[in-house]
Amino acid sequence: MSNLVIVESPAKAKTIKKYLGPNYEVMASMGHVRDLPKSKLSVDVDNGFKPVYVPMKDKEEVISSLKKEASHSDTVYLATDPDREGEAISWHLAQLLDIPLNAPVRVTFNEITKSGVEYGMEHPRSIDLDLVNAQQARRILDRIVGYKLSPFLWKKVRRGLSAGRVQSVAVKMIVDREKEINAFKPEEYWSIEAKMTAPSSKKQFDAVFTGIDGNKTELHSKEETDKVLEKINGAEFKVTGVKKSVRRKSPAAPFTTSTMQQEASKKLGFQTSKTMRAAQQLYEGVDIEGHGTIGIITYLRTDSTRVAAEADLSAREYIKDNYGVDYYAPIDNKKENDKKIQDAHEAIRPTDIELTPVKVKESLQRDQFRLYQLIWKRFVASRMQPARYETTTAKIKVNNHHFSASASKIAFDGFMSVYAEADDEKEENNSMVGNLSTDSVITLEDMESKQHFTQPPAHYTEATLVRTLEELGIGRPSTYAPTITTIINRRYVAKENKNLYVTELGEAVNSIMMKAFPVIVDVNFTANMESLLDGVADGSIQWKTIVRNFYPDLDEAVKNAEKELEEVKIEDEVTDIPCDVCGRMMVIKYGPHGKFLACPGF
Repeated sequence: MSNLVIVESPAKAKTIKKYLGPNYEVMASMGHVRDLPKSKLSVDVDNGFKPVYVPMKDKEEVISSLKKEASHSDTVYLATDPDREGEAISWHLAQLLDIPLNAPVRVTFNEITKSGVEYGMEHPRSIDLDLVNAQQARRILDRIVGYKLSPFLWKKVRRGLSAGRVQSVAVKMIVDREKEINAFKPEEYWSIEAKMTAPSSKKQFDAVFTGIDGNKTELHSKEETDKVLEKINGAEFKVTGVKKSVRRKSPAAPFTTSTMQQEASKKLGFQTSKTMRAAQQLYEGVDIEGHGTIGIITYLRTDSTRVAAEADLSAREYIKDNYGVDYYAPIDNKKENDKKIQDAHEAIRPTDIELTPVKVKESLQRDQFRLYQLIWKRFVASRMQPARYETTTAKIKVNNHHFSASASKIAFDGFMSVYAEADDEKEENNSMVGNLSTDSVITLEDMESKQHFTQPPAHYTEATLVRTLEELGIGRPSTYAPTITTIINRRYVAKENKNLYVTELGEAVNSIMMKAFPVIVDVNFTANMESLLDGVADGSIQWKTIVRNFYPDLDEAVKNAEKELEEVKIEDEVTDIPCDVCGRMMVIKYGPHGKFLACPGF
């Protein structure tokens, strides 16, 4: 008996082969095997938008090998990734290998471990055509947008430009943020801080001015601030009330694709593409000493925070054994039952909680280790008790002017003993406030007023752009990294010190897109399109309906724009290096491999 299992990558094939034994051959398709040819639109807009797929030229040898192996295999299993893209690759493979679409040969692995592979192989199904059509609809929409708009941009701006459906929206968001920053007018405001001591301690504590006669008072100028200082100069400060409370801070959920990309950017300085590359390696399989090749995280493209019951229980037992019963959080059955248990994917988590970062460190490359450590800690923390803070707020009065002093200290670190988010608050250093009471006599040591100005919105970084795209419902877990990589590679956006800035080229392209194709760059339209694609995936919407409704308006907009819009000239950057043929100063141009020097007549 001989069976063939087809996956996307050699690394994944190597890991899976180890678990399947001698009756299985495992081969890699090296990604997609068929696509729309680049030379033409390849979508028949006059015949129901039928796509014309062809085998990819650089995959001829791979396809030939797969066909040969499939011809003498009893069963061919299609084990590509468990998402829309993976479903589409399986569908294309089935077409090439003459596998009936209703054959139960589609298997998926949420994790590439012995149990994960065995479970997948025991539960084969037919190809999910709804998922295939959702990916196909996205591919066709993106192809139509690219092939209709790119030639238009060549005519109006510069040859070689291209436009993408989601990428154009991302560029517009960055342009809009820069406009906000440039239009921002800072407003002046002032603060007053009093440094005080109590006789029982030599330690100082800080109190800030809050208002007059019990009302919150904002100070907008030095004159207003000086009037307050004049009124309280030399007067006695009294503690009028002290409030103590306990505040709980719950752990964050395990990672989704988006939150992993954001935290890896903030904590590790990783670009989104680097995060996804390292995560793919951890999912597909790495050689761990004592374990062999094994996938050590679950599938990396997910927007679910669901965790399998077995993994959840293992994590909680690990916490009880290694951190103590105080840190162990029992399963809240009511909360667990509220979750959408039909979620196709789990959150991103370690496949084996016992594979601690310390145990795998020597087996992993540096980037792999740093990302794995982040995933492992985040998952363990998500199953732990909340942290508890003891907070004290003292109200202080001088004449009819009010000040407030606050302090906070961790009473129980809970999940924070393992993991703190990149922007978690730091413990306040105002410890003396906790000892104050209404009987305390306090002494003013110093008074300081400070001028401040309101700050403009921050430039987008990769992390904040991903977060905003997710919040607006634009793109999906598999699209965030390629979107950002594309707009940077096309030089529509430049990256400096983590911040994203629109380039002159990006400004020009966005301006034309706004004038000629406002719908394409409309955030709400793009988010709605994602919802429609989700409808295709769950079988409630026909993919051709979406394309049929979209295409005529785009076609009309292109025709109108070609007539009405003028060309936009983007000058090349001139250098001080003369051309050795004609003597004119060379300019910087861009090609597929980046910058190069060229004669201005090139």
